[in-house]
Amino acid sequence: MPRPRSARPTQRDIAEMAGVSITTVSHVVNGTRAVAEDTKTAVLRAIESTGYTGDAIARSLVTGGTRSIGMAVSLVANPYFAALMQAIEREASANGYTVLLADTHDTADTEREVIRALRSRRVDGLLMTPAPGDGPAIGELVSLDVPIVLMDRLTTRTDVDQVGAENIQATSALTAHLASLGHRRIGMISGAPGLTTSDERVLGYRLGLGRAGLAWTPDLVACGQSSREGGALALSTLLALPDPPTALVVGNDSMMVGALHESRRRGLRLGRDLPVVVYDDVEWAEFVDPPLTTMAQPIEAIGRRAVQLLLARLADPTRPAETVRLPPTLRHRESCGCPAG
Repeated sequence: MPRPRSARPTQRDIAEMAGVSITTVSHVVNGTRAVAEDTKTAVLRAIESTGYTGDAIARSLVTGGTRSIGMAVSLVANPYFAALMQAIEREASANGYTVLLADTHDTADTEREVIRALRSRRVDGLLMTPAPGDGPAIGELVSLDVPIVLMDRLTTRTDVDQVGAENIQATSALTAHLASLGHRRIGMISGAPGLTTSDERVLGYRLGLGRAGLAWTPDLVACGQSSREGGALALSTLLALPDPPTALVVGNDSMMVGALHESRRRGLRLGRDLPVVVYDDVEWAEFVDPPLTTMAQPIEAIGRRAVQLLLARLADPTRPAETVRLPPTLRHRESCGCPAG
């Protein structure tokens, strides 16, 4: 007597119809091992005929797509990424796609693991902010023709789509603004080493010094590791110099939080005792005392453009790769030492 079918077809049902083992069905569905073409065809026909296509992974085998996008970012590195994620989800939803989010913890090893997990879900493409030292992972994805878009931390590659904010000229402008107020020893709290955003903002800082006729002094740059704790320690290091800076450029808002805590611990008032500007803008920037002068990234536009680039790649895999740099906006407040307004 034949075994009764469940309301929802299972891999066992598929295996019986295709005349193969359950293990073979699993390999076909999950792409975990190569399967002979005629065997794969038999499994796909069984999937189609049983209605097993209600499962997103199985449906992708039949239709060629899951209408889903994988997003691999570090959720702990910077509040910026939470806002970016929201922008991406809005744009993806407007185009009929869902977003599967995976946290890389900003390490190359974890990033490789989560990318593998996202690919096992057969996402149509990937959006990612590269972790430090993950160049080989990007190269592997490109060689496998996986549709990807790099966000925020852009590379010098010309074979992959990328979108992020402009960093060099923007940080140069922040530095030049402090120099225009008469400061000659301008310090910087830089981000974690190995990140292109860190390198580009330090380069912009040096460019701003040069344009103001000021010498580059390595001691005036302290690494804040792109974190709150690192920002506090970096400010402490700079203030301990025999001739400390009279003004400060901070590389991102996480480090700015640390700098705020350290300055208050020391009884320093930003804008008066230590003028400060920061690359990044967050909701609370205008509500602290004094309000922060920031360079605000176009987060919404970056998220929208990233999704648009990925969808364009899915529609035309042979199109030339694009690198898009979007300009940030200076939000002039009082932490730089200027009067309100």
